[in-house]
Amino acid sequence: MQNENYFQFIQSHWDELLQQLLEHVYLTLVGLFFSIVIGVALGIIMSVYRRLSLPILGFVSILQTIPSIALLGILLPLLGIGAFPAIVALFLYGLLPIVRNTFTGIDKVDPAIVEAAQGMGMTQVQILQQVTLPLALPVIFAGIRTAAVINVGIATLCALIAAGGLGEFIFRGIALNNINMILAGAIPAALLALLMDAVFAVLQRYILAIGKILAMALIVLLMMLVIYQTWPATNGKLTAGFPSEFIEREDGYQGLKEHYKLDLNTREMEISLMYLALMNDRVNVISGFSTDGKIKAYDLRWLKDDKNYFPPYYAAPLATGEVLEQHPQLRQVFAQLANTISNDDMINMNYQVEQFKRDPYEVAKEYLNQQGFSTKINREGSGDLVVGSKNFTESFVLAHLFEIMIENQTSLDVDLKLGFGGTQILFEALANREVQIYPEYTGTGFLTVLKPDKKMREKYIRDADLLYQFIKKEYRQQYNLVWLPPLGFNNTFALLMKEEEAAAMEVDKISDLSSK
Repeated sequence: MQNENYFQFIQSHWDELLQQLLEHVYLTLVGLFFSIVIGVALGIIMSVYRRLSLPILGFVSILQTIPSIALLGILLPLLGIGAFPAIVALFLYGLLPIVRNTFTGIDKVDPAIVEAAQGMGMTQVQILQQVTLPLALPVIFAGIRTAAVINVGIATLCALIAAGGLGEFIFRGIALNNINMILAGAIPAALLALLMDAVFAVLQRYILAIGKILAMALIVLLMMLVIYQTWPATNGKLTAGFPSEFIEREDGYQGLKEHYKLDLNTREMEISLMYLALMNDRVNVISGFSTDGKIKAYDLRWLKDDKNYFPPYYAAPLATGEVLEQHPQLRQVFAQLANTISNDDMINMNYQVEQFKRDPYEVAKEYLNQQGFSTKINREGSGDLVVGSKNFTESFVLAHLFEIMIENQTSLDVDLKLGFGGTQILFEALANREVQIYPEYTGTGFLTVLKPDKKMREKYIRDADLLYQFIKKEYRQQYNLVWLPPLGFNNTFALLMKEEEAAAMEVDKISDLSSK
């Protein structure tokens, strides 16, 4: 896949791209339809009852300031996953420009024209229908065009709650650092936004002539779309929520499905929303990690990998050769951490952050104190080296743990760059020396970066020690990067279910899912 150019990628993924495009158009149009209906109504109400204009405009303005991912997270436990919460979110984000422009357009109509209409004996409703709204139409349509473009952009985020759309390729591509995949979602989304704007510009020109017929046809069409189910029926099968990277990785769902002969309804979701969906019974199964604190926090059952599919994922510091040559004392620092952190230790640290909302720095400091390490120094200078992390709790904790150890056992000052969005992105930062150290996992380093062929995977993937020695040698030779001694715990992939549901369905291991 990485050797394909953009057009080859489009050709090989055409069916999937077309489906995502149709889903994107569907989400955008239905959300926009309700924004128009409600937004124009609110704008009219504001123009008639002026005292309501400030609270209404203030409310829709506040909606616009809520981060998109936060709004989706709020809607998920209330409305579930898929198209419905996505449409609600798009409807809310489309309100502001339509409400504001409807009010402004009506408000700017020449009062003399309104007085003339009143002098002719027209009622307020007639004046609205035949005078003010037609005159305000260009301004109203400007708001609709703005809302349409906004909705096309925000609809990409709806992929994070399994609503489909072009965001699936974008987020999957970001996770895998696949530029062709990112562009396959981004370019059609940009073109769709331009097309929407152009279509509404044409409609604006001819709306008065075809307005009533078009409005009725649009209402019928969009109501049919609302009734239409974006996702096919589950047919009694279990529904699984997986993040983009897990779906595409060679050690993720594609291989797992074949290995265990699974037939699940899969939904692509953002990691944090995935857990929320599980706890609110929107999905039955999710992917996670064996040291995840949410297993303890949410009372989840870790399904046994009874056919030994997932490879070992032993955590270890990954550093540039230059930083170790320049600061050889770092080897001694990390040697003290070798094989000291157990799976239970890591689960507990993750649990402290996720369940009790503790600061990852404080949790890492507390653990090191318990192990007898000094933790008093916390420098805040310019930074002699940069420690990075991925965008999940455990990586945050480990990055802070590295920071505390380095600053308390050397004279070096550490800068942190936390929350890189995917393995390939953070690895590229390390390879380009923008980051000097970060916590990585042996299985990830082997499969995601080295990309071994089938023969090589079969040779190394099941033997933890052999795998470590192999990647240690290859990284040194290819990238001048050094795998320092493993920290001790194995954070391999895991499939998770709610304990009560797994018990009721008698699911204890992954192979049990194949019969459900």
